[in-house]
Amino acid sequence: MANFIIDVPVPSMGATVNELTVVSIKTKPGDRVAKGQKIAELESDKSIFEYGAPADGLVVALPAQPGEVLQSGALFLRLETDDASLRHLESQVGSGVPPVAVVAAPAKSAVALVWTPRATKLAQEAGLDPVKLTDIAATGPGGRVSGDDVAGYLAARKS
Repeated sequence: MANFIIDVPVPSMGATVNELTVVSIKTKPGDRVAKGQKIAELESDKSIFEYGAPADGLVVALPAQPGEVLQSGALFLRLETDDASLRHLESQVGSGVPPVAVVAAPAKSAVALVWTPRATKLAQEAGLDPVKLTDIAATGPGGRVSGDDVAGYLAARKS
């Protein structure tokens, strides 16, 4: 069976979630992957989940970087495969990787804190500016400020 290249989009996580933050990437272009193999961790405003390879193949491009916020449907992975069931994802582009739809990641403060989308939302709802908030513990994945960190910070401020 002949190999072909597929363009795998950022997954849709439902009607209310239209963007995901890349927490980490576990592979790189040139790597061979097996179907289901963990290739990245993605985060919505409610959870972090492992993203598995959709098929056996060769990673041709993985243009996203940790910390980027990607729109659902944007190019996430370009994979060379022979899995005919994914022929509907066959790339219509030449050898160049098209631009990825990216929106600004949560702002980093002077001490380089990285905020999850949920943490940013909770802080803003409490009237706090995440960019200026530097005295908060960051215990989330990858040293990021999580929603639980913000909740603990707000509880400590009340006492």
